[in-house]
Amino acid sequence: MNLKHMRYFLAVAQEANFGRAAQRLHIAQPPLTRQIRALEEELGTDLFVRTTKGAELTEAGEVLLAEVPNILSLVQRAKEQTQLASQGMIGRLDIGIFSSGVLYVIPQLLARFHAQRPGVRIGLHNMNKYEQIEALRERRISIGFTRFTPQEDDIAVGTILQEPFMVALYEEHPLCKQTLIKLADLAGESIILYPNFPTHGLAQEVRQAFEHEGCNLTVSWETEDFITAIALVASRLGLCITTASVANLNLPGVVYRPLISKYLQYIELNYLYRHNDNSPALRAFLDVVQQYQHSE
Repeated sequence: MNLKHMRYFLAVAQEANFGRAAQRLHIAQPPLTRQIRALEEELGTDLFVRTTKGAELTEAGEVLLAEVPNILSLVQRAKEQTQLASQGMIGRLDIGIFSSGVLYVIPQLLARFHAQRPGVRIGLHNMNKYEQIEALRERRISIGFTRFTPQEDDIAVGTILQEPFMVALYEEHPLCKQTLIKLADLAGESIILYPNFPTHGLAQEVRQAFEHEGCNLTVSWETEDFITAIALVASRLGLCITTASVANLNLPGVVYRPLISKYLQYIELNYLYRHNDNSPALRAFLDVVQQYQHSE
């Protein structure tokens, strides 16, 4: 049996007449009759009883009629789903993220993408930059977001956002009276650094900035994540150099001020994906990223 046989059989069964079925299918009656006979020979049974008025289903034909519409419906659904997948309208998109990235731009991208393509399921995975690169190569994610991204031959890297640096202070600290804070203003202050990973990141950038500008850096705490760092600020245990997106974390007792520094001017948010990944869902998401860049 093939799909043509099924469509021809269904037309004859519903019309109960070979002539009308042929008109409905836009073919001549003799080819239709030959196709039905071929189907009957393949199944080894008669499907229709030919009458002067047309054609009536046999018992075997009634059984086949109960199945064919479902089969054709499944075929049509498979066709439609395949076309939607090829257009990036359905499927799955796995995204690597990092902690502070979810405070600003990434939720906006996800909201825009979901509004355009609600049929695509999104999986979010919290990973550092090296875990994201490994996951990309192993095809466990399709795109990642991180900072200070190393250059890799098989990984494409773009910049979606350049954020200014901020200083997180606890309320009533004398520096809260200033609208801008220079790096020299932080010399001798208790500084909270994050993340305390050995790989190059924000903590290393802060250390280098103090060194380049000849300022004394006093590190009071080192932590893995920005939430802990800002919580320590709220507990009046020190100050923290952070990013503008983290300023969206409005913990009670924390005040943010812009940082003025020759070395720490802005920090990039990068997105990365495989060079050879032509997934329709990924390409659709990259379109959203580009739309966001053009709107900013």
